[in-house]
Amino acid sequence: MATTAFLAVVRLIFPSVAKPSYAVKEKTLVSDTTRILPDTSKSNKPANETKTTAQSFAPGNGLTQFFDANGKEMKNRIVGVANYDESFPDSQHVQFKSAMKYAVKAVINREDAELRKKELVYIGSNPFYDVKRLSSSIPYLVPSASVLLQDIGRNFFDSLQVKNIPLTKILVTSVLRTKEDVEKLRRYNHNATENSCHLYGTTFDIAYNKYSPITRRVRNDTLKWILSEVLSDLRKQGRCHIKYEKKQGCFHITVR
Repeated sequence: MATTAFLAVVRLIFPSVAKPSYAVKEKTLVSDTTRILPDTSKSNKPANETKTTAQSFAPGNGLTQFFDANGKEMKNRIVGVANYDESFPDSQHVQFKSAMKYAVKAVINREDAELRKKELVYIGSNPFYDVKRLSSSIPYLVPSASVLLQDIGRNFFDSLQVKNIPLTKILVTSVLRTKEDVEKLRRYNHNATENSCHLYGTTFDIAYNKYSPITRRVRNDTLKWILSEVLSDLRKQGRCHIKYEKKQGCFHITVR
């Protein structure tokens, strides 16, 4: 009882001792919040600052953006390239120099290829591209070329979506060739050089007049225009060399 009476007297004389101990912390938190979240109503920033901030989610590497700053789906028109020969002029000589940066030792035959899987990546059909039934090549690439091919297929999908074109997969028509494959091809295909970049796992062909529809068919020339946009962008980014092959109906692509 004596203790209780003493504490009551102290409280009457010094009322501050009865205040919650967290009052000071609460004040500090309010102060910190004010410091971290300043009053933007007095800001002199331009009125469109909010839009710029809203666009911060957009990729900064030149890839397709699906929505504008207001969250509205963007509609893009098909542009294509002005001239296929001028846009994709990279000759065998140019592509060979790039191929040597990532090349594996030329594969002699399919038996040799089976021993080289630590150097090569299998590139079977997937959600972004199809590989046609191969007779003069085998579906292997060096890792960097495999990533490039995957990005082409993915970017092609992005372009189809923002242009409201039914989803369609590109078609890979030629990949790694063995020396035996090249010897056979040279008998009837004069474009198949003896020292083809296809020997080194750095090069692949994508058809521009054949595709694999997913939902419904689209005109091949429409898809060709869109594919040319995708390839032109990647070439300008320095990721690949490309040759437009008229007789073979394909884009001949080597990773850089």
